[in-house]
Parts: sequence; C-alpha cells; structure tokens
Amino acid sequence: MTINSFRSHATKILYPVALRLEKRRITANNLSILSLIFATLSIPTYYHSQNDHTYLFLAALFVFLNSFTDALDGTLARITKTEGPSGDFLDHVIDRYSDVFILCAILSAGYVSLKIGLVAITGVLLTSYIGTQAQAVNAGRYYGGILGRADRLVIIILATITTALYPQKILCYFNYSILGWSMVLIAITSHITAIERIYHTWQELKK
Repeated sequence: MTINSFRSHATKILYPVALRLEKRRITANNLSILSLIFATLSIPTYYHSQNDHTYLFLAALFVFLNSFTDALDGTLARITKTEGPSGDFLDHVIDRYSDVFILCAILSAGYVSLKIGLVAITGVLLTSYIGTQAQAVNAGRYYGGILGRADRLVIIILATITTALYPQKILCYFNYSILGWSMVLIAITSHITAIERIYHTWQELKK
C-alpha cells in the first residue's frame, strides 16, 4: 500500500480543512454521504466520455473528490470525537457502493470488457470484505496488501486524466486505452491483495 506511506503528509492537509468544517458544524457522516454523491456523479461523466473525452477530466475530478472526502471524514470524526461503530459501518458501506459505482461507470463506458470488469469488481469487493472479516474473527483489522483503496483510486484518477489527454488505444491483445489497462491492473492486483490478506489473517488466527 504505497499511498499509506504518505499518510502523515496527507494529515497535514486534511487536519486544517477538518477544523474549518467542524466550525461549520459539518459532521463526518455528512462527508461520507458527500463522498457517495461524488462517486455517483462519476457515472454520467464516464458514460458521456465515450463520445467526448473531455468528460474524463470531470470524471477524474469526481473520483478525486470522492477520495478526498472519504479521507476527510475520518479526520473530522477524530477531531470531533465522534468515532464509533455506526460511523464506521456507514463509512464502509458507502465506500463499497462508491467502489462499485466508479468501476461500473468505467465498465459501462466501454473502456474494458465485461469479463475484465467483473474480475476487477469482484476482486475489489473481496479485498475489502477480507480486511473487515479479519476483524470480525478477532484477527485484527487488516488493510495491508499490494493495492489498497487509496492506491486504487490514485491509479484510476491518473489513468482517467492520461486517457483524456491520450485517448488512443494501445495496440495489444485487448486493444485498450490507458484507462482500460488500469482496470486490467486493478483486476490482477486486487485478487493478489485478497490472497495476501487471507494469508495474513490465517497466520494471525493460528497464533
């Protein structure tokens, strides 16, 4: 999880923003819901990008805002001391819906085949499920592995922007654009991450 190494730097940006939101009486749950709205808005922008690639810039913005508000809600919850099971549950549910919305948006826009898209979506959902299931069986919450959610969103954002600038397909067996190949990468690495988390959890349970 490469992005996690920058967590301390991200906190320096998120903390002052969260303080301002606290003064405006915005809650962490408000931000969680807002992140879902941004993920939902990515659907029509990816869809319309089939005919006009400039929509990809807007799609990348919505994915970024989804990622930013998702990171910000946790910071705000800590500042306001409102962390709890209900907020954690809501955050995880919204994250999963957001993941599905964004990946399905890319798939429905034709950037990748149905088979690859389904492999990517199932891999992402299984990765997240195993991370939380580890906690459910008292093995501790574990979000390690080669590709976490933050890493995945960064890949999607960069691939979306790059495809907007260079929409041509890369001549290879699948003949995908850069955004399409990013889905192939996510499909592969998400299942690798799931296997890593299964192994880690299993080792913890054997102790």
